[in-house]
Amino acid sequence: MNPWAAIAAGTAVSCYAAVSRRLATTAVSGPMVFVASGLLIGPQGLDLADRGHDAEITRTLLESALALVLFTGAASIRTKELRREGFLPVRLLAVGLPLTMGLGWLTAWLVLPGLGMWVLAQVGIILAPTDAALGQQAVSDEHVPALVRHGLNVESGLNDGVALPFFLLALAAAGGGREGQGPLATFFLALVASSSIAVAIGWLGARVLRGAAARGWSTTEWRQILVLAVPVVIYALCVAADGSGFIGAWTGGLAFGAFTRGGRAVEPSRTADAGIGEDTEFADRLGTLLAALSFLFFGALILGPALTHADWRILLYAVLSLTAIRMIPVTVALIGTGLRAPTVAYVGWFGPRGLASVVFGLIAFEEHLPGGERLSGVIAVTVALSVCLHGASAAFLGSRYGAWYAAALRRGLELRETAPAP
Repeated sequence: MNPWAAIAAGTAVSCYAAVSRRLATTAVSGPMVFVASGLLIGPQGLDLADRGHDAEITRTLLESALALVLFTGAASIRTKELRREGFLPVRLLAVGLPLTMGLGWLTAWLVLPGLGMWVLAQVGIILAPTDAALGQQAVSDEHVPALVRHGLNVESGLNDGVALPFFLLALAAAGGGREGQGPLATFFLALVASSSIAVAIGWLGARVLRGAAARGWSTTEWRQILVLAVPVVIYALCVAADGSGFIGAWTGGLAFGAFTRGGRAVEPSRTADAGIGEDTEFADRLGTLLAALSFLFFGALILGPALTHADWRILLYAVLSLTAIRMIPVTVALIGTGLRAPTVAYVGWFGPRGLASVVFGLIAFEEHLPGGERLSGVIAVTVALSVCLHGASAAFLGSRYGAWYAAALRRGLELRETAPAP
């Protein structure tokens, strides 16, 4: 890698870190800053980074970021919250996500002619998972009902992993994946073998962590290192078994979080939730840094070249992906829940496409399938449009929606949005 590219990336991260609090309530989000910085240092800008020379580094960075985000996101899911408020994320995942993938597939067939059936399916699947980090203010604004904030967070933390098996199946059906493995074999190894390995390692890691904490054998700093080592081991074992490291990271995160909170022994000074939050802090921070760098190199090496080949069909699909393809399934999924129209619209709009879509798109592109260049362009333009639109609207719409919710409470309306008491 050109050392000036590394200098530019470090400078961009440092500058954003210095003003991150000031920008948090503005229309400028972190991903917007990093994607713009990437465009500046890429071939269409200062030409400090090149996809041909930096492809391996870029893929390693993106895959590392996604694996870590999948693990920590899944580990943070609290079963108590799911029992109390679970109808929203469960409906979004069980009904909304499959409908989004199917509608995305159908729309791609209508808007993007010339692509094979399974490549079109990949377009719909790759652009179905959401990334709450692109509209963080929308899920962190305390004026937004807790039910909605938690629901969007849980959806974002889980839908990447739910979509993964479908992506791998479509990729194998299109002719990608490992040589000599059919779609069913690929699906079995990715889902069953990887999940089995991940649950076992997640359980073992949680048991070691809780035992060490309860007996006072380890320091907080080294427990945080231990947590970081768990997804590394899971990912490597799953890859060695010809499975999916990403499914392993996601499933392992779910198991690790559940077993860590559900064990008997716990340090007297810590609750189970506070303990895991403290122990995963370093992994969370590292995931945030890797994700920031991923958006930067996405802008430099993927988005820049894609923009030179974009046409009106790609732009039309990107707009539809962020609107109708997301909003219609969400509306159908939330029928009968009693949620008001502003809530359904808010949940429907805040389905940003981010890191998972970028990584899945990169994997599909590197399989050299027919139409792979066009698929990569659709993914890149959609994610870039999401970075701009969701990032710019998060603070404003979060404030407006929160004001509507407060006014409705003052009028004494009975709202399903009001989270039940714990």
